[in-house]
Order: sequence, then C-alpha cells, then structure tokens
Amino acid sequence: MDDGSRKKKWVAWAVAAAIFVVLMLVTPAIPQDEAYHHFADHRTLFLGIPNTLNVISNIPFFFVGVTGLILCHYKDYFRLSSQGELWSWTLFFAGVTAVAFGSSYYHLNPNDATLIWDRLPMTIAFTSIMAIFIIERVDERAGAKSLAPLAIAGVLSIMYWSFFDDLRPYAVVQFVPCIAIPVMAIVIPPMYTHSSYWLWAAGFYLLAKVEEAADKPIYRWTHQIVSGHTLKHLCAAMVPVFLALMLAKRTIEPERVSLFQKWKISWVTVRERRSKDRNTVDVDCNYAVVSNTL
Repeated sequence: MDDGSRKKKWVAWAVAAAIFVVLMLVTPAIPQDEAYHHFADHRTLFLGIPNTLNVISNIPFFFVGVTGLILCHYKDYFRLSSQGELWSWTLFFAGVTAVAFGSSYYHLNPNDATLIWDRLPMTIAFTSIMAIFIIERVDERAGAKSLAPLAIAGVLSIMYWSFFDDLRPYAVVQFVPCIAIPVMAIVIPPMYTHSSYWLWAAGFYLLAKVEEAADKPIYRWTHQIVSGHTLKHLCAAMVPVFLALMLAKRTIEPERVSLFQKWKISWVTVRERRSKDRNTVDVDCNYAVVSNTL
C-alpha cells in the first residue's frame, strides 16, 4: 500500500470519527424505552417456558450459525481467499450462533439486564459484516485490520448503553451497516459472483424490522396465533441463510462490475430492444399501407 492510499484511509477513519463525535454532541441521549419489553405474545405454551414462541423462534439461529461455522473451516468449503475473510466470517457465524442463546435468555425474562445478552451477539454479527464488506469491496488488508476495532466498538456501544442508558452509539452500530451494506452491494464492484444475495439478506432484515415494529398488530391480525416479534426472529434468521448460500455458490468474479452497472446495462439493452421492435412494427405497418394502396 502506497503512502497516498494509506493517507486516504486514515482521513476516511478520521472523518467517520469526527462525524460520530458531532452526532454525539448535537443529538440528545436516547434512553431505552421500558415499553420495548412488553411484547404482544407472552403465553406459556409448553414445558413451562414463558414467552414460549419468542424463545423457541431463536432456535434457527443456532443451526444456521453452527452450520456456517463448520463450513468456514471444513475442507475450505466456502473457498475463502484470505485469513481476514476466514476470521471475519467465523466471527459472524459465531455471533449468529450466540444470538440463539442471548435472545432466548432475554425473552425468558425481558428486561434491560437480560437485553444486554440479546444485543451483544447481534452487534458482533453487524460489525463483522462491515469488516467483510471492507475486505471484499474496498481493501482486503484494511478490512482484515478493521475487524477487531469494529467488534470492540460494537461491544463498547453496548457497555455505553448499559452504563449511561443512551442508545446512540448502539444505534450507529446497528443502523449504519443497514444503510451502508445495501448501498455498497449495489455501487461497488464485487470480488465474487452472486452479489445479489446480499440484497436478499438485506430485504429479509428490513422485513424483520417491520415485523418487530408491528408486533402487536400482527398478533391481532393472526387472531393471537403468532406475534410480529416471533416472525421477526424467523425472518432475521434468513439473513445468515442467504449469506451461507452465497458463500457456497459464489466464485471469483472474472469482471468486477457493480450491480448498478449491470442493472444499467440491462436497462439500456431492454430499451434498445423495445425501440428496435417498435421500429420493426412501424416498417411493417408502412409496408402494409403501401401494399393496400397499390
């Protein structure tokens, strides 16, 4: 890496840190709303498990996470090209696996103290995904080096909320990847094929957040069969499913072209084809008119 590239990266990190500091200075603290813990479905359905469906709906995270962990290290199944990728994906699937335990523990007795163990593994997963994207889309070495600082920043955001009852750092850790990852997936040329799987994963995560917000209405609409929060867990578990499928299917991209460029080329091709078809129809119509007049 030359001095110019290294300087640009330091400037980028400095700008990001400055923006974060400004946001912390100009925005008010965001305390944890106690109403967050009051979920629609608090039935004890079997085995004496309180909030049964909200607890057991975390089981898919365990199976997907463990499967991902095994395939990361089993006979190079995912064909990861560097140690940075290997450890970033390992940390991601470890976080997914831990969600099964942390979220289940929280939903057995929802309160601020147990919520820490729900959010901590999710934060590990979010931050490792950001490191993965930097590795794949920006710079491999910079992404590998960013894994530990990003993970530590995520843990610190949870500790800050726990001590100061302020969710602002955690909100940055959670929502910046939600915006940055789809944008980067569309705009920046990928290293691998099957890049569209990132958008499927982002779509399921967005659907999960909608279901979380509509917890009580969904519970009413389904006649108290299932709540929005239970469905949120199932949809969120589809995120690592799609990412694992992507890892299993993808290969090195021979021509690094962004999804945006591919969509643009496809759109131009469709427009040209329609224009050509329209011109052909016009010629046929004109020929028919001339034939009839003769």
